[in-house]
Amino acid sequence: MFIFEDSKQAEQFYNYVNIKFGLNDVNVYEDIPFEIDGKQYFFAFYEVEIPNKTLNLFPLVFDLALNVAFQNEEMQPYVSGETEMISRNGNWYLAIEVYSDLEKDCLEDASFSKEVVLEYLRTLKKEYLATHNYNEIVFKD
Repeated sequence: MFIFEDSKQAEQFYNYVNIKFGLNDVNVYEDIPFEIDGKQYFFAFYEVEIPNKTLNLFPLVFDLALNVAFQNEEMQPYVSGETEMISRNGNWYLAIEVYSDLEKDCLEDASFSKEVVLEYLRTLKKEYLATHNYNEIVFKD
C-alpha cells in the first residue's frame, strides 16, 4: 500500500482520479488503468480516517481546585460535567494499492515493478496535492 495524508476535503481524490483518467464516474475506486513504459497496471484507492484523541484534564483539575477552595466533602462537578473529557480530530489518509495482470501486489518488496510504480505514485500524489482545478490536468496530459 502507498499511503499519504490527504489535506483536502472529502471526495477530492475521487474527483481528481475521475477527471484525470476520464472515468465518467464509472469504477473510480478500483481497477483504474494506467501505463508505465508501455506496461498496463491498475490501482484502487481507499479513504481512511485515523482519529487523534486528546484527554482534556483542565476541567477536572479546575473542579478539584474549586472543591478544595470551597472545602466540599464530596466532589462537585462545576465545569467537568459540561465539557467533553476526550476530544477527537480526524486525519484523512489515502491508501492506494497497485496490481497488474502479472503481479497481484506491485508494491510488495519482491515485486519487480515496485520502484517504477512508487515513482509513478509519488508523482500522482504531488500532482493531486498541487492541483486545485482538476480540469487543468486534462490539458497537461
